[in-house]
Amino acid sequence: MTVIVVANPKGGVGKSTLSTNLAGYFAANGEWVALADLDKQQSAHGWLGLRPDTLPKIEEWNTDVDAPSKPPKGLEKAVIDTPAGIHGTRLALALELADKVIVPLQPSMFDILATQEFLVRLQKEKAIRKGTIEVGVVGMRVDARTKSADQLHRFVEGLDLPVLGFIRDTQNYVQVAAHGLTIWDVAKSRVEKDIEQWQPIIEWVSKK
Repeated sequence: MTVIVVANPKGGVGKSTLSTNLAGYFAANGEWVALADLDKQQSAHGWLGLRPDTLPKIEEWNTDVDAPSKPPKGLEKAVIDTPAGIHGTRLALALELADKVIVPLQPSMFDILATQEFLVRLQKEKAIRKGTIEVGVVGMRVDARTKSADQLHRFVEGLDLPVLGFIRDTQNYVQVAAHGLTIWDVAKSRVEKDIEQWQPIIEWVSKK
């Protein structure tokens, strides 16, 4: 089983959007996938409650720090959504489970500065230093051709971390989420640009 943790202590950067659509990709690809939610508000699991039964199944995995449960036996992929301000026990649990960590980051200087300490801290984790856990950054709500994207690249390169890709600012994600859907659950013609942006991210998370 491969466990992907989506984490950034900064709120409002798109963690749940990234987590739900990543889980949706695995499900649409025929893989047995579970979605875990370390946020007390349980937004990701609330989204699962909206998901139609006719769509590819995404399991709900309880990873509550006080009463964690084991994932279903034979599970192929798991995605863990994390809360803003993640630290301490919740961060330790997430990293203990993780094979890969994706840090969604908006390319404004305020967001970069707020996330910098977290990225530096991740790099000091033993499992990450040894390469047992891989870390990558995804630029959220950004056009890859802008100066903001260049600024994000320069910042992340200074930390020796890869920028996996960029997710544009579009209402497509808001609209599908309202119905428990992902971009993988609607007509391709409607989300063609978005699916194209996901390809390098999918390649990275799928790489053994």
